[in-house]
Formats: sequence, C-alpha cells, structure tokens
Amino acid sequence: MQKRSSATGWFLYLLITVVIILIVLTMYQIDRQWNKLAEVQATMSEQAKDIRELRTALNSGVVHQSASAGTEATSDISPAFQRAKAMTQQADYAQGDWSVDAFATNLKTLTPLVSTDAYASEVQGYVLESLITRNPDTLEWEGLIAKSWQISPDGLTITFQMRDDVMFSDGQPLTAEDVAFSFNFIMTDAIQAPRERAYYEKIKEVRANGQYEVVFVYKEPYFEALSLAGTLSIFPKHFYEPYLKTPQAFNESKGLLLGSGPYRLADPKGWRPDAGSVELLRNDRYWGEVQPSFNRVLWKIIQNDSARLTTYRNGEIDAYGARPKEYAGLKNDKQIMDKSHNFEYMPPVAGYSYIGWNQERAGKPTRFADKRVRQAMSYLTDVPRIIQDIFLGYAEPAVSPFSNTSKQHDANLKTFSFNLEKAQALLKEAGYEDRNKDGVLEDKDGKPFTFKLTYFESNEDTQRMVLLLKDLYARAGVKMEPFPQEWPVMLESLNKKDFDAITLGWTSGIETDIFQMFHSSQAKTDGDNTISYKNPELDKLIDQARATVDETVRMPLWQQAERIMVEDQPYTFLMRRQSLSFVDKRIHNLQMTKLGLNRGSLPLENYVPVAMQKYTK
Repeated sequence: MQKRSSATGWFLYLLITVVIILIVLTMYQIDRQWNKLAEVQATMSEQAKDIRELRTALNSGVVHQSASAGTEATSDISPAFQRAKAMTQQADYAQGDWSVDAFATNLKTLTPLVSTDAYASEVQGYVLESLITRNPDTLEWEGLIAKSWQISPDGLTITFQMRDDVMFSDGQPLTAEDVAFSFNFIMTDAIQAPRERAYYEKIKEVRANGQYEVVFVYKEPYFEALSLAGTLSIFPKHFYEPYLKTPQAFNESKGLLLGSGPYRLADPKGWRPDAGSVELLRNDRYWGEVQPSFNRVLWKIIQNDSARLTTYRNGEIDAYGARPKEYAGLKNDKQIMDKSHNFEYMPPVAGYSYIGWNQERAGKPTRFADKRVRQAMSYLTDVPRIIQDIFLGYAEPAVSPFSNTSKQHDANLKTFSFNLEKAQALLKEAGYEDRNKDGVLEDKDGKPFTFKLTYFESNEDTQRMVLLLKDLYARAGVKMEPFPQEWPVMLESLNKKDFDAITLGWTSGIETDIFQMFHSSQAKTDGDNTISYKNPELDKLIDQARATVDETVRMPLWQQAERIMVEDQPYTFLMRRQSLSFVDKRIHNLQMTKLGLNRGSLPLENYVPVAMQKYTK
C-alpha cells in the first residue's frame, strides 16, 4: 500500500536542499578566495623578486641605458660581495631551488647566546650579520654592514661608519642603536651569555654616534680588538629588548631568531626542537648587493650515519661528510661519484678533538687534578694508532689548541707518544697500585681507578675510538666505562661540570684565543673551562698575550703558554681531522679557499642551474 507524503516532509526536504546548495556555494566561494590569495602571494613574490633584482642593479651600478646613450655598464660592488657577484656572471647562473643538508643531532635551541653548539651557530650565520667579514682568499677583514672604520692610535677606540640601507627581515631599519644594544644585551647579567661576556668584558662601552656611526671603546689593548668588535652579531633592539624585562623567558626560549641576513625563520619566535628539521626562508627584504640564490635553506635531523648516507645517495640531501672507514669505498662507488663533487681538505681553521679531564666535581678535586695522572692518561692514549685504525690516516695529531701551521705553535714541541711504562710509573708515583691483584689500580684508600668517559652516542667513529681506548687504558690497570649520551644531555653535563671525562672538539680560528677554555676565571658554572683547570702562570701569559697588539711580541707569549699546556695536559689533545666531502653536482661554483670549501660561506657563492633545480616552492 502506497503512502502519501505529508506537508511537513516536503518542507524538511526543501530545507535540506537549500542548506546543501548554500554549503556548495560557500565552498565554491572559499575556493575562489584561496585561489585569489594564492595569486596575490605569487604576485607579491614576483614583485619582491623584481625589487631585489632592481636593488642589486642599483647597488652594483649596473643600470642598462639605451643604445643611443653609448654608456657602458659600470660595477661598484663592495669587496665583501665581489666573489658572489662573480658567481652571478656565470653562463648557467640562476636563482631558485633549495639548499638541503643534514644535522647529526637534534638541536636544543636556536636562540643566540643561549645556544652553545656549532649546529645552532651555523643556522644563525644565515640570519644574523656583523659589521665586517673575513675575505676567504686574503684572510683580510672587509666591510659588510660597515662601510669603513678607524682605529685610534692607542688602539682603544674603533669607530665604524655603517651603511644606511640595511634592514632586518621584518622591515625595521638597522642602525647604530642596534649595534650598541647588542653589546649591552650580552653584558646584562640576567641574560644567559656567560661565554660571550667573558670575551666582551674587555670592551668598556659601545655607543651610537648618530644613526649610522657606532663607537667601540676598550678598557685596555686587545690583540683581536677589530675582530671582536666587527664580528659582534647584531640583534634587532625592537625584537630582543622586551626580554630584558623577562630574561628567564629568553634564557629558556628555543627559537628566538631575527636578523638582517639573507634568510629568516618563517616565525622568528616559533621554532621548536621537536620540529625534526630547521628551515629558513629567503629574506625578501635582504639589503645585500648580491641576492642569495636559494629560495630556502633546510637542515634535516638525521642522527644515524648510515641513514645520512642513504639519504644523500637518494638525492634527498645535497652533501655528505664521509667517515674515513667508508671514504675509499665511496670513491669507488660509481653511483656516488657520477653524482658528486669530491673534496679532501684541512683548512688552517680546522678544529681539534680532545679528551677533557674534569679536575673538580661537586666542589671537590678529582683524581685528574693531579698532573701526573693526566700525563699518564695521555701516555696511554695512542693517538697515532687512533688516527690509523679509526680514521685511516685522514687526520694529524693535535699538539695543543694551536694549529701546527699557526705562528702560535712552537714547532719544537712534540705530542705525547704511547708509553705504557711511563704511564705506569707516573700512576704509581701518584699513589695508584693494584693492591688486591684484581687487575685494576687502587688509590691509597683502596678505591679503584675507574671513571666514565662521556661521548656523543650517535658518532660511530667516536664510539670505536672509545672502545679502543678502553682496551689501552685497561693495560695499565685503569678501568674506563664508555658513557654514551645524547647531545642535549652532554651539553647539560658540560654546563654543570657533571662528568668524569669527556671527549669533544673545539673549532679554531686564524689565531686562537684560549682564554675561554683554559683561563681560571672561566672555571665557573656555564663557563667554557668545563674541566676546572687552573694555572696562575698560564693565566698571566694568556692575559699578556691578549693585551699585546704587536704580533712579534705576542707570538712568543702564546708559545710559552702552549708549552705549559703540553706539560700540564689539561686535555689529552687528539687530532685535527680532514674533511672528506661529497657534494651533489647540482650545486655549482664550488671552490677551495684559504678558509676551506666555499659552500655555505657568506655572502653565498653557490647556485643550481635551472635545468638541475628540483624544488619549485
């Protein structure tokens, strides 16, 4: 039997139909709005590109005139951008694409001053800028944000004249006030910047003299006065000044990063360690005379060495730093070599690795406070064998913090060679003997000579080295327990000086100032003398060398300091390693300089030709 529909049913049907039509129309309208927004964004991006190109042309003096004018294009690029400018003249030069790399560990924070590792520093280098930069060919200083500078006859005052066309990535102009603020911000005790304060304490004041002139006044002469002032990272006052009222918020922050450099964070306050990567976008307001090539710079977090190699092999990252153990095989790998540039090099600024012996823990001296014990440990650390067995010869022994090619180095000094007998004699002299005949030395109180060696867990070569050291130390009756740690945990242990011994590395410079690592004044919480090493004679030499501007007088002082460090062995100095790099052939204009490979150097000098680009966003 058929049923007839009621009026109410028809009304509900009509109402539902109307609602559906309204929803469809709304979705259509939203879709149109999104398309329109995308068009606007694309237009703005194109306009920004046009403005960048126009600004570059104006800054460089390359202004195209009509044929009837008969005037040739001229170039007036400042020295800091000359190499980058030469890149843009290559026939296949193009902007676009991404630069993609990998970090071997999670980053704890990107906030400048709060961060202490080289990974965060690499990211910050793309965002923050300074007054001057070093020429990679001549190693001389050149103006970046500074146009010129003058040094007073007594060396205590440096005056910089600044460019007036620099702005931060949020559009605010960069002025002398920002430079003065950056120094004052660092020197504020409530801000977590003890390492930087240790260096900048030689500066009496930094003051703005008008909008575009800044003056640095030193308390006393300092051999790196120009470098110290000129390489100060410039923080935007309007962005960081509010944190003077809430310093704890700054100290605990994870991603407060804003600057005037060629790249920027999408959100200068929004990066978090759990992001799984670090991504920088092109700064469309960049003031530079040559604009950076890449639209984005990305670092993926890939902690496993094998995974990084696989990722490189698959073309998902642009470079791979090979371990010595795999290097020879990769050079014979047709797939790798067909796609790669290959580089082996050790620049004069190559850092060194070391084992640091903690001399004070919880306010009490440790067994490593005894120089004889430290010397014995260095005699037991067979560096040539480590270099040969673990690093296959792609390294050289480190005598001290000073490079073997540096004027600071005394060429007559030798490394500690493996000597089991000398080590055993020194340990016995220090009171260590195998009293219960169990194969492990004990002190006079019967406590066994055991300790933990902290190291970064994701580095396979370091892990192999530590296992070798365990066997070497055991031959003398010293029981070492390998203690692998995650990177953030290691940094925390360093800051608190809560470890027995640790193996890490330091970066180096053309001339290395060792105040930060070895001066007694830096044996404090969050100071970089993490092993609490104190030697008044060394302190005096460091102070004298730092205050000596005359190089001919300063270098003998550094060499005296080096002799003390070799005698004291606060670290067992291990090695300086060669870089063994593979870089994807899509990356062009790779060159070796006196500072090493120019990839990632600023101003940026690399690009990808259009035909080889693969990231279009």
